[in-house]
Amino acid sequence: MMRELPAPPKADELSELIKKKVAEAQTAGGTRETVTVDWNEQKAHVDVIDLPLSKLYFNPSTHRIRAQRSHDASKDAALDQSPWSAESQDYLRFLLQASPTDTNLRDVDFDALKDSLDEFGQNDPGLVTHQGILVNGNTRAAALRELGGQSMRVGVLPESFTWADINAVELSLQLRRDHRRDYSYINRIIAMEEQAALGRTPEQIAKEFRIQVRTYHQERWILATIRELIKRSQDAGGNGLRLVDWEGAQERLKELQRLYVKLETLDRDQAEILKELRLAAILLNFSKTDVRHINEDFLKEGLERRLLSAGPAPEDRPEAKPTGVVIPGLGVEVPAASSAVADMKALNDRLLRAAAVVRSRSEGPDLGNEAKERAQSLLEDAKKTFDNAIEAAGRSARLRKRKQLAPARLAEACASIDQCVSDLVQARTSRSLDEEAFDDAVIKLRGSLLKLAQQAGRGLQDPGDGVAWLMDAVVTEGRQ
Repeated sequence: MMRELPAPPKADELSELIKKKVAEAQTAGGTRETVTVDWNEQKAHVDVIDLPLSKLYFNPSTHRIRAQRSHDASKDAALDQSPWSAESQDYLRFLLQASPTDTNLRDVDFDALKDSLDEFGQNDPGLVTHQGILVNGNTRAAALRELGGQSMRVGVLPESFTWADINAVELSLQLRRDHRRDYSYINRIIAMEEQAALGRTPEQIAKEFRIQVRTYHQERWILATIRELIKRSQDAGGNGLRLVDWEGAQERLKELQRLYVKLETLDRDQAEILKELRLAAILLNFSKTDVRHINEDFLKEGLERRLLSAGPAPEDRPEAKPTGVVIPGLGVEVPAASSAVADMKALNDRLLRAAAVVRSRSEGPDLGNEAKERAQSLLEDAKKTFDNAIEAAGRSARLRKRKQLAPARLAEACASIDQCVSDLVQARTSRSLDEEAFDDAVIKLRGSLLKLAQQAGRGLQDPGDGVAWLMDAVVTEGRQ
């Protein structure tokens, strides 16, 4: 969440330097370079100056790497405690050049930006506070430093700007349609959460992010679900999954939310079971196409029971029957989740904790190689089990599709014939019908119906009314 940050070291000295350079820019002859800043539906035109890169600070509050900060829990905590230390600033530099979806890899977009700066130089100015903290241009500053740059052109925000104003400016710059580099998905929905914490309505936030209100509620549901999963993944030592672990799952999470909302009002237990199953499949990195097979038909065929029976063994604990939940102040007891939902959540909890162990960067006694190997083995076994169940669901889906393909084709043909009736009436009314072409088309229709009747009647001892009519029509046709 957004918070006030302390002033960086030698803030007064740097502030004086910035004031001096701004004054020089204002009094110098020629055209002054300014940049327009939008924030809270207001505009400000601020002067652009040249500042030494070595004196600029990366912004710990930038939304650019908000989720990625969880890459290393100890460094993230140090960043909160000492945001301006050399170690914290170096951690921010590392995150700015890391891939948003996998912070262990270097971001190709960062290298592309670096190459562009090397070839063309800095086109657009960055933006700093009066104390030299970068508000816009953090990534450019990191790239310029790698290139050995000595200075950076930056606009200077008014000294009166609070951290709330600074965050509003950064957000407005990022949400411009022509902005070249978007926030990662998780960072974007975190920014929405922060706007809601400031008291803004869903309608205001949706307008600012240029999305529909229903999309805003979808994103908040997804972030709440991710935070719940992170909490469930934590072990006794506090080790758990990170926000960055869910980068790249955007479309799968959105499809899950749509399915959950559709089913929740019809069958809450079914919705919860499918939610847990899909989240587990996403955690195990199944593709969007595979995850889609986990649907209502998946449960109808009892494939979730296969996962429970072949999944990771339950942890040793006393078995407790689900109990109702009493609403405080009303004395009304609401039924708890069914045992099937509880079992599925327990299975997912074991997978979440195993994934947290595998992805943890800690090397303490509780997370040694042996523990990671056990957790990795559990995940691999679970993936094989899920893979078999999803493959079975896929086969069933393909079989259902084949069963429905012929009737669907015939339904399409009927719709076309109905449209043909309307077109025929209009053509005759306007005396524009090509009767020879129409007659040829009817002959082709007769041939197609004859072939359809031959195939439809094979092996049927007691055909239905439709097939019986079709076969009688063929018999009549043969008599003529």
